[in-house]
Amino acid sequence: MPNKIDKCFAQLRTEKRKGFIPYICAGDPSLDRTVDLALALEKAGADILELGLPFSDPLADGIVNQLAAQRALAAGATTRGVLECVRKIRKQSEIPIVLYTYLNPIFQFGLAEFHRAAEAAGMDGLLILDLPPEEDVDLPGGNLIHIRLIAPTTPPDRVAAIARRAKGFLYYISREGVTGARDTISASLPEQVASLRKLTSLPIAVGFGISSPKQAREVASHADAIVVGSAIVDLIAKHGDKAVEKVGAFARELVAAIK
Repeated sequence: MPNKIDKCFAQLRTEKRKGFIPYICAGDPSLDRTVDLALALEKAGADILELGLPFSDPLADGIVNQLAAQRALAAGATTRGVLECVRKIRKQSEIPIVLYTYLNPIFQFGLAEFHRAAEAAGMDGLLILDLPPEEDVDLPGGNLIHIRLIAPTTPPDRVAAIARRAKGFLYYISREGVTGARDTISASLPEQVASLRKLTSLPIAVGFGISSPKQAREVASHADAIVVGSAIVDLIAKHGDKAVEKVGAFARELVAAIK
């Protein structure tokens, strides 16, 4: 059975349009509100949802996403709670869901047990920030795929090795450093994406730093999908329980820009 992520990108290709992948941290401001935010993002035009598993030491994240994880943990979010949140989303939506996480919570849960529980909850992919490709294994059975990351500093031979094993799509980090909104897009982005396309036929999603419709349009002219996180999370930080409408409106602007 094809993974929902593969089916999503196949549909995007057929419709000749670019994908929109928003990121939110599960549990910020609450797990119940996360369900509302996920459904609002899908209604606004999201193609895939990237859902963060809150963790106490998110070293790849900038201050906006770090604070979101802190708020979620303070509000009582747990790994099992996030899986239940996904189950609630699944009752109302078939949007592909990728869990953005660090390795520690998965090890604490148990590697094989976590994969079974995540797939049973309705997850489609895992994006594990601090898992080196050399240490990664595809567990037998199931339909849960690992999304691979490529950075501007990744050496060409390593890029080729990662691309060979990748599934779903490649997540290209548009700039060095941690997550967070930026005022400009890296000037080397077109060249980097073009080089990556020579190594893989998989769709390429670009994230880290996109914070406005103008930037979204610019990145989408080179990538197959854009990932927007910190700009959305910042709206949630500012508006809390009342953020759903604001997030939906901003998402609609981004979707309109990449059309």
